[in-house]
Amino acid sequence: MAGLLSYLVPVLFLQRKTRCVIIFSSCLILLTNYKKQEVRKMKKAIVLSSGGVDSTTCISVAVKELGADNVCTASIFYGQKHVKELDAARKVAEWFHVKHYEFDLSSILQYSNCALLAGSSEEIKHESYEDQVKESETGRVSTYVPFRNGLMLSVAASLAASLYEDEEVDIYIGAHADDAAGNAYADCSEPFLKAMEDAISIGTYGKVHLVFPFADKNKAGVVKTGLALGTPYELTWSCYEGGEKPCGTCGTCRDRAAAFEANGVKDPALD
Repeated sequence: MAGLLSYLVPVLFLQRKTRCVIIFSSCLILLTNYKKQEVRKMKKAIVLSSGGVDSTTCISVAVKELGADNVCTASIFYGQKHVKELDAARKVAEWFHVKHYEFDLSSILQYSNCALLAGSSEEIKHESYEDQVKESETGRVSTYVPFRNGLMLSVAASLAASLYEDEEVDIYIGAHADDAAGNAYADCSEPFLKAMEDAISIGTYGKVHLVFPFADKNKAGVVKTGLALGTPYELTWSCYEGGEKPCGTCGTCRDRAAAFEANGVKDPALD
């Protein structure tokens, strides 16, 4: 109140016309700031959800920032050998009370021989990503799905522009530094993500933007963030095999185990 009086008292001694201009300008500034706050408050988010650790942590981050009412998730079936991760994604969405969308891109990737795909002649390698990178001339691992993140981000961008035509929307992706290390997954690298951010923004008239909060973190850092936010890791699935229990020896199982161990926590999905 004292601050308001210190502003109004000098104004009262000004001529009427000048007072009106000042009051009108002040109201305009207040209205503009209010509208900006409303825009920020109403921003929407679509989180690409695989049902795994990284994307589920992304949901935690988005819900904390924007509230569950402004967040939805999207999962992609691309011809995987099993659908356990898609089942996990549905359970995760239900836990967060967010709307969930699913899309089928399997017809596009039916020509790939990636080891993750049902039609592949390749077996999933049960060794660390580090060892796989060393064995590869390009760094690419056998579970790299051709341009998968590019496809999924394109779907999410189109979905965002369709659902929220006149609103600001953030697309969250859980790619992290370990994924990009050694060029194992080129479409998880920061240069790739920044290029997709530019493309999505231009292609949606500046309305849709890409958020990749873990690009500079390793998986242990992702888990640390998720634990602080109470992320339901017990609902997630990461293993490349579709058994009753995670195999514990494929590349993603090894990375997941190391991430929880680095945080001094037992992986709740193993209980």
